[in-house]
Amino acid sequence: MIDKVKSLIEEPLKKINVKLCDVCYVKEGTTYFLRIVIDKEPFVDVDTCVSATEIINPLIDEIEDEFDDAYVLDVCSMEKGDK
Repeated sequence: MIDKVKSLIEEPLKKINVKLCDVCYVKEGTTYFLRIVIDKEPFVDVDTCVSATEIINPLIDEIEDEFDDAYVLDVCSMEKGDK
């Protein structure tokens, strides 16, 4: 499933100069998160996250039935130490 998400969103994100760094599906407490980590030069700001989310949401909706549980989509940037 993670590989499918990556393949769906990587190219569309490149069109807005956003690099896909990681995709993970994790449970934190009782909530599942589909966490998508992005990067962009010189930095990722809120507008970048919003633009990426607007691209990702409809693409993920196409395969939503493949997720076993409800989840929160979390589009975020890399931490400075993670680069």
